[in-house]
Formats: sequence, structure tokens, C-alpha cells
Amino acid sequence: MRKRIERQTLHLYIEGELDMKNANDLKSLIDMEIDKKGIRIIVLHMEDLQFIDSSGLGVILGRYKKLLPLGGKLKISNVPPHLYKIMELSGLPKIIEFLPKKEVL
Repeated sequence: MRKRIERQTLHLYIEGELDMKNANDLKSLIDMEIDKKGIRIIVLHMEDLQFIDSSGLGVILGRYKKLLPLGGKLKISNVPPHLYKIMELSGLPKIIEFLPKKEVL
């Protein structure tokens, strides 16, 4: 996973699988950036993500809920179609902004 910070925006490029084996690592990384560096906008770039399970979805939802009272935002970019279907079933697109593939941040 690569990360890039621009002002108060954290860009995370997630690769491979986001599941119970590594979801807690993602949670810890994001929480540290929010708490120690004042990050208020997180963009999860998922073009290289192949698989996500309920643990990964839970981390995404939890970080959304953590940022909300801080006035922050969580955005998701470049989700592969097969993963978007899973996220859609879980209701994430109703509360989290999904960025079009061509949008540059």
C-alpha cells in the first residue's frame, strides 16, 4: 500500500486484498494519520484491489464514522466493478462519495 499526503488529504493506494488479515493494519494507519497529523480527507484509491471482505468494509465504514464528527470526508476512487457491487450491497455508495475514474485529485 502506498500513501501520499497533500495538505490535510491522505491518498492511500490499496492493492491486492483487503480482508481480515490486513484490515486492522489499514485501520491503524488511517487512525494514526487522523490523530497525529490532522488528516481530514482520505481518498482510497482501489484500482489495484482484487478482493474485499466484511472486515475491509468495516474498516472503511469505521473511518467514515470517525471523520464525520471532525468535519472530514472519506472518498473512494477507481473501484473495480466486481468490488463496487459488493460495496453497493453494503450501502457504502449511499453515504461515501465514489469518485469517477477520470477525476484527478
